[in-house]
Amino acid sequence: MKVMISQPMQGKTDEEIKREKQKIVDKLEKLHIEVVNSFFDEEAPNDINAGLYYMAKSIQVMSEVDAVFFTKDWQMARGCRIERQIAKEYGIKILDTNFLEEEKEILVR
Repeated sequence: MKVMISQPMQGKTDEEIKREKQKIVDKLEKLHIEVVNSFFDEEAPNDINAGLYYMAKSIQVMSEVDAVFFTKDWQMARGCRIERQIAKEYGIKILDTNFLEEEKEILVR
């Protein structure tokens, strides 16, 4: 299964975002789930809406995955809410933070 991670980014440094994301990647990879990179560190062109530019890139990544994992507080971020709506509309599986807890319980049994 290929998964993309959707996480709030506003007010966080690139390093904070990457660190948070890596913790989730490590957990998902232990479950043999492939995580597709959805962190874009290139600069948006100056003459366009940067938020929309990155959202478009994120949607492109969504077209390549089976599921989207939504991190804690996804509801607080406009981009995450949009990604979740797109996932719903296009039948992409939605995984929330409780997914990792449920999988952990299954592995312990």
